[in-house]
Amino acid sequence: MRVVIVTESFPPEVNGVAHSVLRTAEHLVRRGHQPLVITPAPARGADCPPHVFGGGPGSAELPVVRIPSVPLPRYPQVRIALPSRQLTTAIAGHRPDLVHLASPFVLGARGMQVAVRLGVPAVAVYQTDLAGYAHAYRAGRGLGEAAAWHRIRAVHRAAARTLAPSTPAAQDLTAHGVPRVQLWPRGVDSARFHPRHRDEALHRALAPGGEVLVGYVGRLAPEKRVDLLASASALPGVRVVVIGDGPSAPGLKASMPGAVFLGRRTGDELARCFATLDVFVHTGPLETFCQTIQEAMASGVPVIGPAAGGPLDLVAHRRTGLLVPPRDGAAVARAVAALAGDAGLRAAYGRAGRAEVTARTWEAVGDLLLRHYAEVLAEHRGAEVTDATDMAATAATGPARPTEDAPVVEELPA
Repeated sequence: MRVVIVTESFPPEVNGVAHSVLRTAEHLVRRGHQPLVITPAPARGADCPPHVFGGGPGSAELPVVRIPSVPLPRYPQVRIALPSRQLTTAIAGHRPDLVHLASPFVLGARGMQVAVRLGVPAVAVYQTDLAGYAHAYRAGRGLGEAAAWHRIRAVHRAAARTLAPSTPAAQDLTAHGVPRVQLWPRGVDSARFHPRHRDEALHRALAPGGEVLVGYVGRLAPEKRVDLLASASALPGVRVVVIGDGPSAPGLKASMPGAVFLGRRTGDELARCFATLDVFVHTGPLETFCQTIQEAMASGVPVIGPAAGGPLDLVAHRRTGLLVPPRDGAAVARAVAALAGDAGLRAAYGRAGRAEVTARTWEAVGDLLLRHYAEVLAEHRGAEVTDATDMAATAATGPARPTEDAPVVEELPA
């Protein structure tokens, strides 16, 4: 199968969209398919090493087309692709059976237009709560949120299938008028993220007074609400460690002087940090999935998360961790205090969380995606047969009169 993946983000960027696209492309190559990734180009000078899968003489390098881009105002870590004929040339040149749109909004919307013109079915993967982000950044005092949902509907209605990462995300899409929504969660590498990577020397270095180590991992941006950890960081016997970077870092350092900020960590170093935590806290109320919660659970660490969005599917309250009201710093502090004071409960939650996620491999998730692809292609081929039959009937009897219920194809915004 030849697949074009149009994504708003890809390594060297570090985020959930970039990681899941890389894993998806890797799985397609392993299964003998031919993916092409199209993504905004990173900032000038960024290192973009080739991605080689398979190893040995049979290894394959993933082809990646990078479209010229500009930084998002107020958030330069996010790149926005500029209009370019290179997109159409790349998609048409790959001769895809299917187009996969990862978190489509700007480049993805243009990719959908190209797929429609070429008559290629598209699968749109919903991964980022862009409407919630617009609200968090106070874009137009509500107008930004409405405009974001208008764009989301325009793109996803044109897709043959929309894949949502969690039950709450699927319900949100359906409530806002997006059709043909089905579930496709995310995998986790439970070999890399494993309790055996706990490093007691690192724990002593981060918490020299024997404090309970409470960590957050992720972007430091307004929508993540890491500021909700401020009350927890003031608890006696607790040391907060923040792993990640982003535009909110200076303000967070000023508001939590007792916390340790480690900056960005990746790979084995990140796995060691996860496993060394005593409690993991995610504060963002806008997560459509929340991959870092899965990584903490795989690491055998009890989790605290907001009772909203993706964490509702991931955290079994009072079995693998605690769910708290979103946007409530006092509730976060109470949950942290409860786990900090009970080592036995932390251990029990950590064991249960690890057991919960070990079967959620990227291989299993990748095979589920391939089943979605196969169903979409079968539906598309069935529609082509039906269209050919209808054309033959029209030629024999004349065109049918339009009805009020005839579908309208909405022009996608460029």
